[in-house]
Amino acid sequence: MNLAVFSDTDFIGPDRIVLRGRRRDHLARVLKSAPGDCIPVGQLNGLMGEGTLVRLDEQEAELAIALHSPSPAPLPLSLVLAMPRPKMLRRILQTVAALGVKDIWLINAYKVEKSFWQTPWLQVDQLEENLILGLEQAKDTRLPTVHIRQRFKPFVEDELPQLLHERPGLVAHPGTSRACPSHLNQPATLCIGPEGGFIPYEVDKLQAAGCTAVHLGSRILRVETAVPVLIGRLYDSCLG
Repeated sequence: MNLAVFSDTDFIGPDRIVLRGRRRDHLARVLKSAPGDCIPVGQLNGLMGEGTLVRLDEQEAELAIALHSPSPAPLPLSLVLAMPRPKMLRRILQTVAALGVKDIWLINAYKVEKSFWQTPWLQVDQLEENLILGLEQAKDTRLPTVHIRQRFKPFVEDELPQLLHERPGLVAHPGTSRACPSHLNQPATLCIGPEGGFIPYEVDKLQAAGCTAVHLGSRILRVETAVPVLIGRLYDSCLG
């Protein structure tokens, strides 16, 4: 936790917050903080600054805060991701939040198992928790938005074209002739399939909507590896 992210409900006064649970435990057990220590803090969707630890007991950590700095600029990227395996979903959400992606679309695809959509990690509180873990890692406060679409064709035909109008699209697909571009300085939409990739029908539909198929070379990567590799290739600023 490189940044203690807090929300409006954590305030107990104009410049005082109380952290409980995981965040309190991290201060006590990992950082081994003591009263008087200065800790980086940030208000969810707000400014960042410093917090001085005033009190630490078995249940709470009370901090006096001063906020003054904006969060890092977000990536101008919409990520369209075929619903991954639940055990991967948490890691991917944390990773893309840490990289500065603010617009995430989880969609269905032929090779996505129906059971994936039943995972508790798609509940609002679980999504937010994993996204915040990514923000804490990267020292960011802007919470990404996650859109869930369980029907592929209606999304591609009805919603994707408008998204591509604002942010031109790429679909990662091994075996295509065009290499993935690098160092973009403009908005984009990146579509990534499930393990095993999109089927030809899905690639055709994505291309018909306006996406360009690109590849990363001859190596076939797992989704959780391909996501940060593709984002890092497109936008070197995500690590700036």
